[in-house]
Amino acid sequence: MTERIFLSSPHMSEEGYERKFIEEAFDTNWIAPLGTNVNEFENELAGKVGIRSAAALSSGTAALHLALKAAGVGEGDVVFCPSLTFSASANPIIYQNATPVFIDSDEKTWNMDPEALQEALKKYPKAKAVIVVHLYGLSADMDRIMEVCKGYNISVIEDAAESLGTYYKGVQTGTIGDYGVYSFNGNKIITTSGGGMLVSNNEEMVQKARFWATQSRDQARHYQHSELGYNYRMSNIVAGIGRGQLKVLDKRVEKKKYIHDFYKRELKSLPGVQFIPTNEWDDPNYWLTAMTVDGSVTPNEIIDALEKENIESRPVWKPMHMQPYFEKYDFIGDDISRRIFKKGICLPSDTKIKQEELEKVVRIIKGLWENGCKN
Repeated sequence: MTERIFLSSPHMSEEGYERKFIEEAFDTNWIAPLGTNVNEFENELAGKVGIRSAAALSSGTAALHLALKAAGVGEGDVVFCPSLTFSASANPIIYQNATPVFIDSDEKTWNMDPEALQEALKKYPKAKAVIVVHLYGLSADMDRIMEVCKGYNISVIEDAAESLGTYYKGVQTGTIGDYGVYSFNGNKIITTSGGGMLVSNNEEMVQKARFWATQSRDQARHYQHSELGYNYRMSNIVAGIGRGQLKVLDKRVEKKKYIHDFYKRELKSLPGVQFIPTNEWDDPNYWLTAMTVDGSVTPNEIIDALEKENIESRPVWKPMHMQPYFEKYDFIGDDISRRIFKKGICLPSDTKIKQEELEKVVRIIKGLWENGCKN
């Protein structure tokens, strides 16, 4: 069996930055719960994306949960969420005993359709928040979404879990709405093994989120808790990995862009192939290169052919309104997200992938068209 080619796996810096920060934590015995690495990772990440305040947390899901709480989302409140996303975008809505309403994608971004969002706001004018996901590292149409939300008392939360390093009109995704969320899960463009970050220009609410994330422990000599709390803070070891990874973010974005451009150049001429669309205002990190196929070859046939050669790929996210747990909730749109799911595939986008491995992936995919997918 040849060495596996991954979809997107952890990639530590060649310079060993992560080890340096971890060793400092060991040397000073600041292993957990907090320490210099946590404080500096928050400061450095905030500086990198251009926002006032950040809270380092145990996961992107935890960050999204606290963003909803900070936005005042509670029992019975309606929260809009794109249907074409991972379930982690929707699950925290349920944590807050709120009601998700799923919004369809548009063709030009694969992200939340502003027109469907406008229709949803007319139907649910008292909705409390909207979660905007920047799918696979490509930004949603934020100007139009913010325009649609104007005049409604609704908080905009950007789920930028997949889009650290992506810019919308020169502004980092995750910093445009009221709150932004990043993920450092093992498959993300930079990783801390597991972890997340909540960011906002509302420094008071970020400080409140830190309080909730440390079990809402009041400032008292004894253990006292006046509010419900969570064990959501990032450890000092994990934050040290994050500080090192942040130093190579630009290099990782550069490689992701190279991978995307290579696939597109080599495969776009195949009948029925279309790549995830980009727009003039979008400077993506291309976390995963995704495409749709419409014709004689199906996504599953590509996935199977690659898997035979020990190469990992996957379908695009199955929309939330098609999921057994979420199908009971309202969905607004023209079912474009369903069509993308049926035709979509994510290609191996690992930043450690070698040129000959990229060429192998392309060769296998082209072979399906040349052979009429007989294998």
